[in-house]
Amino acid sequence: MAMNYNAKEEVDGHQVVAGSSHSGPGVGGGGVAGGGGGVGGGAALKSRKPDNTAFKQQRLPAWQPILTAGTVLPAFFVIGLIFIPIGIGIFVTSNNIREYEIDYTGTEPGSPCNKCLNVSWNSTPCHCTINFTLDQPFESNVFMYYGLSNFYQNHRRYVKSRDDSQLNGNNNSLFNPSKECEPYRTSEDNKPIAPCGAIANSMFNDTLTLYHFDPNGTHLIPLNKKGIAWWTDKYVKFRNPVGDDNNLTVLFRGTAKPINWPKPVYMLDSDPDNNGFINEDFIVWMRTAALPTFRKLYRLIERKDSLLPTLPAGKYSLAITYNYPVHSFDGRKRMILSTISWMGGKNPFLGIAYITVGSICFFLGVVLLIIHHKYGNRNNSADIPN
Repeated sequence: MAMNYNAKEEVDGHQVVAGSSHSGPGVGGGGVAGGGGGVGGGAALKSRKPDNTAFKQQRLPAWQPILTAGTVLPAFFVIGLIFIPIGIGIFVTSNNIREYEIDYTGTEPGSPCNKCLNVSWNSTPCHCTINFTLDQPFESNVFMYYGLSNFYQNHRRYVKSRDDSQLNGNNNSLFNPSKECEPYRTSEDNKPIAPCGAIANSMFNDTLTLYHFDPNGTHLIPLNKKGIAWWTDKYVKFRNPVGDDNNLTVLFRGTAKPINWPKPVYMLDSDPDNNGFINEDFIVWMRTAALPTFRKLYRLIERKDSLLPTLPAGKYSLAITYNYPVHSFDGRKRMILSTISWMGGKNPFLGIAYITVGSICFFLGVVLLIIHHKYGNRNNSADIPN
């Protein structure tokens, strides 16, 4: 029997051949269910109707809030009354943080570091000194940062140019670095570079020393170079290679230093707990920044006497060994002295954001309250015709 399979319709999720009878027994017995060209003789038609469950039929219980003046107005006022005091507290705390910044790039002709502006990676280190005055004392522990501008550590190829397995102390990766490190994977004499990659090759290498002038003379401010890296980086992600001898000179034998480094990685520090891949200055640099203007922790100045400030007000001198070139990419370098609080470093944006949001909510609450008081009763008093 010839049947037209192009004309179909769905009834209750089942496909039914157009022109056939739903009630006639002949369709089930001789037409569809029968052998030969019958539909039922091949495969049963699958229903497209979703299962009769609360999830698939969208019958799950739900809460749909009804926005009325009695719920919206209190919400605006509560948000405003909560956010504004929090914002004021955060803003005041941020302003109480002491911070002092010195730009020592040397682009200005009168700058003491102007003579070092054109320094290169392979040139002789240049020395300059900048004198400054702290008008207010720094009471608690002081954090010394170095800052760079116009340096894009977030570039895709730059971020990938490293071998984490090598940095974790894997001996195979030490002598066979990842291809992601190219073109800083091997040296000119075909030795593997340790550490390899563009991040390590561009490590910050200026030396900053701080002096304090008082009536008794000039005093060197002790700078702590330990404790500046994240604990997980120091003890988990970065490890030196291991072998029969703990001498790093022997363990790194057969490798080459990065092209821009003045000395190999096993000579970064005389302290064995701060040398090689676990050097904290190196670890801090390897944690790439998200923005082109950033700061990284350089040293800690710890408070020794609770009765005396860490850095008293007065005259200071910053001695700089100028090694790191930034003039070629219009970058800038700076040194930052800062204290911290329970919310971290100085950051007034968070407090301003809280105050702004709270003020907007409180203002909207007042406006909507006036509108509701003036026009809210019109619908209740209006006569609705039958």
